[in-house]
Amino acid sequence: MKKILVPIDFSEKSEFASKMAARIAKESKSKVYLLHMIELPTGIMDMGAGTNFSIPESMLYLRKVKERMLEFKKLFFHKKTEVQHAIRFQHPHEGILKYADKIKADLIIMGSKGHSDFEEILIGSNTEKVVRTSKAPVLVVKKDKKKFRLRNLVFASSFKNEDKKEVFRKFLAFANHFNSEIHLLKVNTPSRFESTQESTQKVKLFIKEFDLPKYSINIYNDASIEKGILNFSKDINADLIALSTHGRSGLSHLFAASVTKTLSKKALKPILTIKV
Repeated sequence: MKKILVPIDFSEKSEFASKMAARIAKESKSKVYLLHMIELPTGIMDMGAGTNFSIPESMLYLRKVKERMLEFKKLFFHKKTEVQHAIRFQHPHEGILKYADKIKADLIIMGSKGHSDFEEILIGSNTEKVVRTSKAPVLVVKKDKKKFRLRNLVFASSFKNEDKKEVFRKFLAFANHFNSEIHLLKVNTPSRFESTQESTQKVKLFIKEFDLPKYSINIYNDASIEKGILNFSKDINADLIALSTHGRSGLSHLFAASVTKTLSKKALKPILTIKV
C-alpha cells in the first residue's frame, strides 16, 4: 500500500478520516493525498480546466479552501508523512473516483455522515456511491478512535465464490501492514442454515491457497447477516470489519432497515469495503 486518498469537506467526519489516514500512513509508510471537491452550479466555468478565473469573491474562497487544507495537513499528519493536497471542481463522487484512478490510489478513506443507525452510514450518500463504484478498497470511518490499533480484523464472507478470493487478496495486502489477527467470519441465518462442520470446511477450502500467520475461523448464528457481523465484531472488540461489495448495489442490500436502533454509534467499527 503506497497511496492513500482522503476526500475532505472540513467536517468532523473529515477529521476522523484524516486521523485514521495519518495513523495508517505512519505504519504503512504510505503517501497521503487530501482531496477537496467543489461542486459548481450549472453554467459556471470549470476552474480546474486551466481557465483564467478573476472573480474576486471566488478567488478569496479558493484561497480560504487552500488555507484550510494546509491546516488539515498541519493538524493531523506527522511531519515525516508525505502529504499532497488537491482541489477539484466536479460532482463529489465522480471527482473522487476520477482522482483515485489518476493517482492509482491503493486505499480511499472517508468519513460517514450517519448519526445514529448503522444503515445511515453509507446509504444515500456520496460515501455510499464511492463504496459502490470504487476500484480501490474504501475504508469508512464513523467516529474518532482515541486509541488506534488494527490488531483484530474481521473478514466477513460467504466463502463460496472464486471472485471473493481476489477481494481476500486485497484485504490481506492491507492487513499485513499491521501484524493483525484475522477473524474469518461466516454468518449462518435461519433461512440459510448450514452445520458448523459444513461451514468450517467451506472456509478452510477457501483459505487453503493463502498464507495466514494469525487467524481464527468463526461460524456465527444470528437472525440476519448484518446482525451477525455486528454482534460478532462487538463480542471480540474488533478494530475493523472488512467485506466485499458489488457495484450494482453497494452495501444497501446488506445493511438495510433490519439493523435495529439498539446498535448505537459507539458500537460501530471502521468498515473496509472491497469491490468484487
